[in-house]
Amino acid sequence: MPDQSKTTIQYLFSLPVIVAALGYFVDIYDLLLFGIVRIPSLKSLGLNDEQVSSVGTSILNWQMGGLLLGGIIWGVLGDKKGRLSVLFGSIITYSFANILCGFIPEIGFMDKFLAYKILRFVAGIGLAGELGAGITLVSEILPTRVRAIATSFVAGIGLFGAVVANFTVKLSDSWTTAYFVGGALGFMLLLLRVGVFESGMYKDVKERAIEKGNFMSFFTNRDRFVRYMKCIGIGLPTWFVIAILATFSNEFGAVFGIVEKVSPGDAIMWCYVGLALGDLSSGFFSHALHSRKKAVGWMMLFTLICSMIYLYSGVQSTTTLYTLCGLLGFGIGYWAMFVTIGAEQFGTNLRATAATTVPNMVRGAVILMTTFYTGFKTGVLTIPFTEIKFPFIQTSLVTSGAIVGTVCFILGFYSILTISETHGRDMDFLEE
Repeated sequence: MPDQSKTTIQYLFSLPVIVAALGYFVDIYDLLLFGIVRIPSLKSLGLNDEQVSSVGTSILNWQMGGLLLGGIIWGVLGDKKGRLSVLFGSIITYSFANILCGFIPEIGFMDKFLAYKILRFVAGIGLAGELGAGITLVSEILPTRVRAIATSFVAGIGLFGAVVANFTVKLSDSWTTAYFVGGALGFMLLLLRVGVFESGMYKDVKERAIEKGNFMSFFTNRDRFVRYMKCIGIGLPTWFVIAILATFSNEFGAVFGIVEKVSPGDAIMWCYVGLALGDLSSGFFSHALHSRKKAVGWMMLFTLICSMIYLYSGVQSTTTLYTLCGLLGFGIGYWAMFVTIGAEQFGTNLRATAATTVPNMVRGAVILMTTFYTGFKTGVLTIPFTEIKFPFIQTSLVTSGAIVGTVCFILGFYSILTISETHGRDMDFLEE
């Protein structure tokens, strides 16, 4: 049981929380790095602007596909083998993959772009395990009264990894060096992980003869399935902002008529500055409102308003666009709260599976977002991971983004308004 005599500050600066925050920092650095170096890396490999857009989208989809698969793998292992086994295994996987990404220009034995896709897929598998396992471990170790604040602290600190990634690319002036740095940071993190202990709550369950980490159990019980799908729905607007509005900000900037060149790396960086501040704030919002649902609902509404301003206000400068990206980031700063809700909705024997798969299902949904965004703007729908194409409804680029965003926000608002409240819920329970 948590030591109730400790203060909130003592809990926030305890080793498990600090290590979880640093782990998420490295995770975000590596997760967003491709989005930041997408244009310079692909241009250095000989692609033109049109090819950068299509090949870059394909590589991003491969990375997100890896996150989707990895979320299931690490989630199940987290409940079957323990939270710490996931934290060690996942970081080794994505650190190796990122180091190898730095050697892509030197590859001569196979197509460089195929190698890029495969390595981002493997990196995605590894990256899928960090956040869910870390949030689960922190949630189970800490008392209820500081849980929301602590998980927000973990995410808030961790999300600044995107800022460091962007500055690493700028200062080194080398996308390959940025990949090497990411891999090195991962292996340094392993040394800190040695002193972290397994959750006592999980240890109590581990020896009991109950089913643990059964991913398919989310689909065999109606109530559990509905809870699971609503958890995923809550997170969809967050990655609409990151994967569409920020990642393809250069395309929106061109359509808006912005004269100065828009950098997706800068847009992502400012989005994540806002996201970090939002995540640091969301735990306090939830604590003050005594409600996870109200905190997330108000932040989602703020994000919707900012998205409409981004798409339809006639942005004319990079300063305005980057400012909007920062505000959008603050709005989606309920990310840690969303993952915490996923952990709190399910019992200890399925908690790591839920907390790890839910955010990665949302990340995996980016494949559908980018597929339909590209389909609407080009009039051609390409089946992900294939060369199969179909004629599709063609709209303007802004309308393409708006259609995808509308679907994400409808599902997001429905999910947060109808899911059960988990503020103050005791985490020591099982799924039968």
